[in-house]
Amino acid sequence: MNECPHVPELPVPEPEPRYDTCPECLSADSHPVQLRLCLSCGHIGCCDSSPFQHATEHFKETGHPVMRSFEPGETWRWCYVDQMIV
Repeated sequence: MNECPHVPELPVPEPEPRYDTCPECLSADSHPVQLRLCLSCGHIGCCDSSPFQHATEHFKETGHPVMRSFEPGETWRWCYVDQMIV
């Protein structure tokens, strides 16, 4: 996987997930398609295939650059700033 300048800035260990699912989807009575974990703060958001794209909205609101898949068996990470898997 590629590295970006944001990866070394991430907290170690990674933050604990703050939720089990996307809280914004729960509030909107929507079903998240896939979940993402913010590696800066532990927020859980739904992916861009979900109707509301809460993980991307979290990035736009906070500037937290890197999320990882919160799906079982997946460990890939995405940097929103550099637009690449890291």
